[in-house]
Amino acid sequence: MILKSLSLLNYKNFDSKSFIFNDKINCIVGDNGIGKTNILDAIYHLSFGKSYFNPVATQNIKHDQDFFVINGDYEKDTKTEKIAISLKRGQKKVIKRNGKAYEKFSEHIGFLPLVIISPADRDLIIEGSDTRRKFIDSVISQSDKSYLSHLINYNKILAQRNALLKYFALNHTFNNDTLEVYNKQLTTYGTHIFEKRDAFLKEFIPIFKLRYEAISNGNENVDLIYNSHLFEGNLNVLLKNAINKDKALHYTSVGIHKDDLNFDIEGHPIKKFGSQGQQKSFLIALKLAQFDFIKAHCGVNPILLLDDIFDKLDANRVSQIIKLVDNENFGQLFISDTHAERTENAVKQVHQSYEIFKL
Repeated sequence: MILKSLSLLNYKNFDSKSFIFNDKINCIVGDNGIGKTNILDAIYHLSFGKSYFNPVATQNIKHDQDFFVINGDYEKDTKTEKIAISLKRGQKKVIKRNGKAYEKFSEHIGFLPLVIISPADRDLIIEGSDTRRKFIDSVISQSDKSYLSHLINYNKILAQRNALLKYFALNHTFNNDTLEVYNKQLTTYGTHIFEKRDAFLKEFIPIFKLRYEAISNGNENVDLIYNSHLFEGNLNVLLKNAINKDKALHYTSVGIHKDDLNFDIEGHPIKKFGSQGQQKSFLIALKLAQFDFIKAHCGVNPILLLDDIFDKLDANRVSQIIKLVDNENFGQLFISDTHAERTENAVKQVHQSYEIFKL
């Protein structure tokens, strides 16, 4: 799968900009604040229907404009696929494939597999469990439509159950029969999601460890540990046992929406005990393992975006990453960097064609 061309209209800091891309390596270089990351984000937007960096959709519209449009022409399975995303203030975002709008955005997820590695990934380490759950969900959803459907349904039921708990508290009432309806639905969807996450991580963790070993030359031991209430028992039983707590809190305190993933180095949290270089290597290994998993399950090479990847990494670790890209069957690669010479020297180590775009 190859992104052949990209055009932007009123997207972030761009009035109008178009690119014709190399099938292998594309380097976008220029000073900070000039829009390098915005180009990568537009490519991400085409795959996921949203920005990687700014969840408020209207804030991706250029200042003093009323809309944005992103167009991408892809070559996939020998076919040309045209993807367009547009948003007008006060209206819903529209995603079109070959001129036809999707009824549900979820139908588009997984059609254009993509992995991004960015300094913003540090949120996976420093932020709360919600960020790490989203990472797990994003990886699984790109190759499993039923998972995404179950996740959407679970979140809908969860919101309804929480609203009911608040209603009970405000009106000093309680109806266990109504609550039980939501408990059963949460159990059905939640159990499916838990089993998928557990199976995914059993496959994913060994891949991740191999990637980290290659980047760090095997100097450190790392691990991912999955935490879920459902390891303790059936979700329906857990919900019943937690009812007094839920009534006091006015929300659902147990379930897969509380799952988390521990990031460890040498048996300790990398957030507290890992250096900046170790943390960045950890995140890059995580994302390269994501690449491997999606490639194995989707049967195509995901597009790989490397945003400012050389920052905070020593020369040896950068060299290891370049070797990985060179030695293995990667697809199309996009790199942003502030130093054109550094980027070109790095990609020259890779025996692939490349193009450098100076902004």
